[in-house]
Amino acid sequence: MRLLILGGTEFAGRAVVESALARGWEVTVFHRGRHEAPAGVTSLLGDRTAPNGLAALADGEWDVVVDTWSATPSVVRDAARLLAGRIGRYVYVSSCSVYAWPPSAGNDENCPVVEASPDAVEVPYAEAKRGGELAVLDAFGEERSLLVRVGLIIGPWENIGRLPWWLRRMARGGPVLAPGPRDTPLQYIDVRDLAEWMLDAAVRGLSGPYNLVSEQGHTTIGELLEACARATGSDAELRWTPPEAILAAGIEPWTDLPIWIPREQQPELHRAIHGVNVAKALAVGLSCRPVGATVTDTWAWLQSLGGPAPQRPDRVPVGLDPALEAKLLGV
Repeated sequence: MRLLILGGTEFAGRAVVESALARGWEVTVFHRGRHEAPAGVTSLLGDRTAPNGLAALADGEWDVVVDTWSATPSVVRDAARLLAGRIGRYVYVSSCSVYAWPPSAGNDENCPVVEASPDAVEVPYAEAKRGGELAVLDAFGEERSLLVRVGLIIGPWENIGRLPWWLRRMARGGPVLAPGPRDTPLQYIDVRDLAEWMLDAAVRGLSGPYNLVSEQGHTTIGELLEACARATGSDAELRWTPPEAILAAGIEPWTDLPIWIPREQQPELHRAIHGVNVAKALAVGLSCRPVGATVTDTWAWLQSLGGPAPQRPDRVPVGLDPALEAKLLGV
């Protein structure tokens, strides 16, 4: 298989490249040159947002393209139109954020989506992702378009900082604010499982939208944090704290305490992120590794860096102020 990936040097894109190379595929990475491309690929340089920025893609044919773009929909539109006659299938990494708010009870691929345009420029994230979907459908049609609506992504190469923050916090040790209840269910996708599923789906010729995270209740906040403590081998002491006390202290779920959302206090947000229906993806082979494997491998990757974890410049860093944590815990 000949794969073209638009991006491919960070997080989800890098996981796709690594998976494709392991399969013996021919991989071409189109990127801006800000990060070194993985070894073993053909590297093409260009900036999709610049005039004539797609010039390096003027020639060439591939079986499949994977696009992880998450901003301006017109950027996806321009790439899709340029490649339409030379690519077999367009795999677009979209998001469960495309669904209209509040989330529907079924929370599956048939739920209403936000209004959007493939020609939009500066729009909110949900509209940007839906606009990207429409751009791909316009250029490739429904039969050659695979729209992968992902939820929370964690694992090695993460450049958002959610799981890395928890691991670094556990490594510091001492009393740790653990947001309860311990059995609060979580849903996410390991970036490597995401990559494997997308490439398998491309080979099989799948098309249309697919929600892609683990099964509901794949793990809990308790299992995740306990796995983090074990992986780091620290003396961290998890102090389970009721969500009411956390919220009263002005601590924000998801941002101050990454990944966690209180199910009873914020039911719509919890359902949108940790209650996604993935029956369609499971029916065609979605398989997710245990939380312990994701945590252990992410910690090993963090230790291998020899410095701070990568951080996307367009995302606000996450994590709790140590002083606020200490105040709530009384330490």
